[in-house]
Amino acid sequence: MRAIKKIHQAEYRPIADLVTYSPLPTRNLSQVDPFIFLNHHGLQTYPPNNNGLPFGPHPHRGMETVTFIIEGDIAHLDSTGSKSVIGPGGVQWMTAGSGLIHAEVSSELFKKEGGELEILQLWLNLPASMKMTPPVYRGLQKEDLPEFETDKGAFIKPVSGTFGQHIGPFKALTNVSLAEVRIPAGKTFEYEAPSEHNIFCYVVRGKLTIQKEEVVKRHLVEFENQEGTIKMEAAEDALVLFGHAQPFNEPMVARGPFVMNTDEEITQAYRDFHEGKMGSWE
Repeated sequence: MRAIKKIHQAEYRPIADLVTYSPLPTRNLSQVDPFIFLNHHGLQTYPPNNNGLPFGPHPHRGMETVTFIIEGDIAHLDSTGSKSVIGPGGVQWMTAGSGLIHAEVSSELFKKEGGELEILQLWLNLPASMKMTPPVYRGLQKEDLPEFETDKGAFIKPVSGTFGQHIGPFKALTNVSLAEVRIPAGKTFEYEAPSEHNIFCYVVRGKLTIQKEEVVKRHLVEFENQEGTIKMEAAEDALVLFGHAQPFNEPMVARGPFVMNTDEEITQAYRDFHEGKMGSWE
């Protein structure tokens, strides 16, 4: 079995009235290359006539965002002209690349009626050779993301890469494999990734035994780089964000909304943003 290196508890980092926990980065874990950032918003209930999500127009460069809408919705709009409202069970994939401005807010319906909200946003780094790729956005609803059951009773919703015979609908620029894994109580999920790949494993809900260690919600499991199977057994219904990828092993400088390789590139990103080179916002 692939050994656990450490289990990391997500830190509580509220944003306005938005309940937020973040396991990455923290004081003890800077990244799981190329997985560099995760915010877990909710679970919380918004009343009618609420303000919704607080993420108004802001820029990005040098990375990708993958957003999982567990409950609630997200209205996306960006400076390339892309727009959508994605509901529960849906996923957004945005390649910021050379730069764009976007907003992630709640729909007018959600702000009017309220309801439960739980959203995860994961940032993926891009290698130096791809940081200036043209920006692209794609959002898919729940019905566009097929889920399949394994022979051990777990349910996998591939997002990118390949899981068994199933291929995720998002085409990652790098070799990132990413999925939502739902494990009912008493069922098991087993997986073996290439030994050179870094594993991303975050427990969103529930309680599991992973490699014979108990792991509960809002914890990230860091694994050693070695051959071996990962085995998860659910003590109660669980939801896990699971992925793996070849690390880039490149310098990374992250400052605000930009993720580059050098300080000079970060300075240039801010300059380009202020000069309107990442698009305009009307």
